[in-house]
Amino acid sequence: MHIRVGFDMRYECPQPLPMILTLNVHYSRASDLVQPDHLLTEPAVPITAYRDSFGNWCNRIVAPPGGVRLYANAILRDHGETDPVAFDAIQHAVEDLPEEALQFLLGSRYCETDVLSQAAWDLFGHTPLGWPRVQAVCDFVHQHIRFGYEFARPTKTAAEAFNEGTGVCRDFAHLAIAFCRALNIPARYCTGYLGDIGVPPDPAPMDFAGFFEAYLGGQWWTFDPRHNQRRAGRVLIARGRDAADVPLSHTFGPNLLTHFQVWAEEVTASV
Repeated sequence: MHIRVGFDMRYECPQPLPMILTLNVHYSRASDLVQPDHLLTEPAVPITAYRDSFGNWCNRIVAPPGGVRLYANAILRDHGETDPVAFDAIQHAVEDLPEEALQFLLGSRYCETDVLSQAAWDLFGHTPLGWPRVQAVCDFVHQHIRFGYEFARPTKTAAEAFNEGTGVCRDFAHLAIAFCRALNIPARYCTGYLGDIGVPPDPAPMDFAGFFEAYLGGQWWTFDPRHNQRRAGRVLIARGRDAADVPLSHTFGPNLLTHFQVWAEEVTASV
């Protein structure tokens, strides 16, 4: 299948506004791009691209006084299959984990493993190791948190989401990540596109999606506690320890987001 993804974001700012933008499709999907996801701005401003410490594509700009429009529109080839499953994927002992996975065992800005460790072991210490344990975490988080955009808060942590029982997709992911790490399972935060492909359309406006990956059986596997089902058409943008590492836009000065639109939809191959 082919998937069209993109966004249209507009910021007002009273003065020059430095910005770091993590909005490009992840480099692992670069070969799937039929129509590239070049970042475009109105008015035109210089753009500097770089790769961050996690390998994500980032762009730097300085928005002019008055504001800027950021937009992109890309088309990707996709196999059309749902997120892969490996029910027999094992959990590795900490001493057997590769060094690059170890940082994803540690607490981070939004994932307080120390605060949630006891709850994690109380809730999941009896579950089978490996895939079943991660799925048990996702089942709990999916049922425990009530989704709603009105519950979004940029400072909300995993522990706060656990205590409040409400949140948006990133809060689902943060809580699941914190539980996994407390259970000695490496877990990392992901952001990307997820359209209503193969599922009933969601009447709510589309947003970027937050989900996570857990390290089991020698590789990373996608999990999505917000929807708690294997989905088709997921397009990765960036990975990090939590949302603090992969903000879609990081601004350095006063501003107001006045327009926000995201799309991810299946299109015919001829488009």
